[in-house]
Parts: sequence; C-alpha cells; structure tokens
Amino acid sequence: MFDLLIVGAGPAAVSCGMVLSSAQGKAYMETKKIGMIAHSKASDLKGAILNNLYGVQANTKGKDLLEQEIENLSKSGKIEQLSPEAITEVVAKDDYYELKTENNAYETKNVVLAIGHSTKIADIKGLEEYATPHTKSLPGVKKTALKNTNLVVRPGLYVAGLTSDCASQAAIAAGTGADVAVQLMTKWNDGAFDHHHDK
Repeated sequence: MFDLLIVGAGPAAVSCGMVLSSAQGKAYMETKKIGMIAHSKASDLKGAILNNLYGVQANTKGKDLLEQEIENLSKSGKIEQLSPEAITEVVAKDDYYELKTENNAYETKNVVLAIGHSTKIADIKGLEEYATPHTKSLPGVKKTALKNTNLVVRPGLYVAGLTSDCASQAAIAAGTGADVAVQLMTKWNDGAFDHHHDK
C-alpha cells in the first residue's frame, strides 16, 4: 500500500515529487511510501521550446527537460518509479484508492493526478463525474480538466498542472504540483502547516 501515487511526468508531477523528496528527513515523512507513474506520452512539454521558465536556460527543449528532471528525481531514490503506463481506472475505496493501468494495479491512500488536459481524461473510469471543460485553453481548442477545490477533487484525490484547470505555462503547472506537496505534508503533519526548503 502506497501513501501516495503521483501520476504524470510533467512540471506539476515532478515538482510535487521534488518537494516531497526533499522533505524526507522530516519525522512524519519517514514511514511514507511514495510512488510515481511517470507516463508522459501526451505531454504538451514534449513539443515546447522554453524561453520563459525560471532557472531554465532559454531555448531549452521541453522534451530534454522532461527526461532530465525525471532522471534527477529517480536518482534521489526517495520516490519509487513504477512502470510508466497510462492509467485506465481510479477506484475509490473506503479509505484508499485502487489505480489501474494497462498492465498493473496499485493501492494507495492518496493520489495526485497531473496527467495534462487531454479530452481522454473523461474516458478514465472513475473520473467521469469530475470531468469538465478546461477553461484556460486557447479559443476553439477543446480540453478537459477535473473539477476541484484548491486542487482537491475529493478527499485523498488531488490534481495538479493542466489537469487542475490552470493555464498552460510550465511555471504555473509546477507551482500547483508544489502546492499539492505542501498540502500533503501538512496533512501528514497532523494538520499543522508545514513546508520544506532545502538548506
């Protein structure tokens, strides 16, 4: 049983993982088992050329940044990298979730979905009732987000990045991932607000 599964491989998913990974020295994090399904087949970042992302050199290819940041997170050894498959179903149980992919099934107490804003989100079983048109897409472009309040779809089910209906900017998406990480840290810290900055 995982305490958290992060699904996605873009700025939101990786930022969420990086914040949680950097906080592993905190007492309440010592027993937490976190996994990541870094599926990025449809990531918008793959075709991007980045010129306006803090800390990233101009003309950086989004595809290269995706690969580099997933590799960096993997090297930390603090978040288990699972098979990078698309999820097909999210099953809400009494106090946990079952995530099904093309070939596997995982049980987890919390889920962060940072899977972009493809209209295919509405085809994932268990998410149909939360699917809603993405409101910050370019005119004439149909995209999908998941209904949420402060990045929470329902208890234990979070969204980040474009899945949360944020604007399509890597910096904004990354911020939502960090926000969810802080929410989870606070939850695991018995509700006392907490965050982490590397020294």
